[in-house]
Amino acid sequence: MSQALWLALALALLGSLALAFPAPFLALSKAGPEVAAKVRGYLLALAVALPAALLFTVYRGFNNAVSRPKAVMALQLGGLALKLPLSIALVAGVPALGIPALDVVGCGNATAVAMWAQTAAAVLLARDPFYRRLDLYAPGRRRPHGPSIRALLRLGVPMGLAIGVEVTGFAFMAIFISRLGATPVAGHQSAANLVSLLFMMPLALGNASSTLVAQRIGAGDIGDARRLGWHGLQFGLGLAALVGAAVFAGRQQVPQLYTDNPAVVAAALPLLAWVALFHTVDAAQAVAAFVLRAWRIATLPTLIYVLALWGVGLGGGYVLAFNLGGGVPLAWQGARGYWIASTGGLTLSAVGPVGLLAWVLKQRGAAAVRLKPAAAAVAAAVAVADG
Repeated sequence: MSQALWLALALALLGSLALAFPAPFLALSKAGPEVAAKVRGYLLALAVALPAALLFTVYRGFNNAVSRPKAVMALQLGGLALKLPLSIALVAGVPALGIPALDVVGCGNATAVAMWAQTAAAVLLARDPFYRRLDLYAPGRRRPHGPSIRALLRLGVPMGLAIGVEVTGFAFMAIFISRLGATPVAGHQSAANLVSLLFMMPLALGNASSTLVAQRIGAGDIGDARRLGWHGLQFGLGLAALVGAAVFAGRQQVPQLYTDNPAVVAAALPLLAWVALFHTVDAAQAVAAFVLRAWRIATLPTLIYVLALWGVGLGGGYVLAFNLGGGVPLAWQGARGYWIASTGGLTLSAVGPVGLLAWVLKQRGAAAVRLKPAAAAVAAAVAVADG
């Protein structure tokens, strides 16, 4: 855990610098001066929040690995309970208390405060006797340890790149759609926010599946590891299909939960038809990718993500949204074009990892079968020797 903390601090430095100086990204978006100023202030607040977020990520990952997710859940619920009223106060302002309306910058400031409070609480909880018995911060473990850090990087870098590809795919969608005007952006953000909210379910199932599979692999129970991996994927895919169907059925009402602006509702409505399929394939790729990580396979899924999400999703979306070839149907242009292409790219990113997972589990199952006679022979020899 201490080695992961060193990595988190190094990454926080790099990420905070990028967020604090966003000029290249703003130039790419071609946003107006007023929008650029707000975005710059929001990103600066996120630069302050990032170190706390990454440190808390280490705490969360470790607790999940040792089957203590309740502590993480309690802290995140506490952070949410702090962030919600603080965001409302800072975004809209509270004149009675002398707090001005800060708009989107206020939302960023609320995030920074909540993240640092959450991380401070995690530091206090880390003094629990459960952690002391693990001797995490023994003097020999506090200093950076090259082999341990390299082992983390070998698995962590492709995992991080995969997350980065997925996040930037959404981020650049918003940047390019901003060229279409404020209303298409607002409609896109409503749909994107809903997708992000729905993604919490497959993300949780993927984390749980990965943790349980890794624990069974560590215990040498390959058969149970294979079973848990398949069941996690099947359960996640089935539940996502049900949720997606519910969103599709209620797509007339869902946009009104975000806004009462008729123009924004009209812009978001056609996108929600794609959200149902988008969420289902998103769940499949997420759970499959997490289970593959338990088997220490992360590089190939990342390459699939690059091709699918950047190549098909972003590249294809740009072609459709802005009618580059001149033959794109009107119904596929604009923000809808990005959602069509992104759904296609995400489908490809699901098919690839699921197929790879099927192959991996088949190979591991065959290897386990071959090892059983050898293990039985060893056990018999030990029994004879002890006898």
